[in-house]
Amino acid sequence: MKVLTIVSHPRRNSLTFAVAERFVQGLTDAGHEAEVADLYGEEFDPLVFEKDEPDWDNPQKRYSARVYAEMERLKRNEGLAFIFPLWWYSLPAMVKGYIDRTWNYGFAYGGSKLPHKKVLWIPLVGETEESLKKRNFDTMISHYLNVGLAGYTGISQSEVAFLYNTLAEDMESGEEIGKHYDNLLQRAYALGQRYGDSVDAGIGSAGRRD
Repeated sequence: MKVLTIVSHPRRNSLTFAVAERFVQGLTDAGHEAEVADLYGEEFDPLVFEKDEPDWDNPQKRYSARVYAEMERLKRNEGLAFIFPLWWYSLPAMVKGYIDRTWNYGFAYGGSKLPHKKVLWIPLVGETEESLKKRNFDTMISHYLNVGLAGYTGISQSEVAFLYNTLAEDMESGEEIGKHYDNLLQRAYALGQRYGDSVDAGIGSAGRRD
């Protein structure tokens, strides 16, 4: 399967990019074809100006050249993965703007749907799993990503895989912290390796040093 991995972080030496690299390695080792979109590295502009604003009276509207090129990249891939730090319990502005501009009217909704079989969301969470679940933030975020975004645009198989405690809270020794980060990277690799499992089986799932 061809999988487009969209990565969002301003620093290439971040844990987010380390996770992305291991995820892509897992994809390729499993026989998938991986393409990476580095939103910051490509200097993607997340702002929606008039030329890329949805036109409810014209689903055939021709958007900007940059957005059109991104739509073509999206179409040549069968699967999607988004890897990003969770900021304010939501998508970073860069990722939200990417979706605002490229998952546009007439392409992702409004008489047309996205062509992808699956989308995997990998948010890097600064706090622990217990902390995120305390106020049901995990449920809120998963519902938004799986239903509000993927479901609305026709992607039936959507999975959220949180990577918790990227700040290594309550860990004091260097050995413990190193092991924790190694485990996060190992999980990222495993997510890449098993990316096609639920697609082949026809089963969907719902599942700051960042």
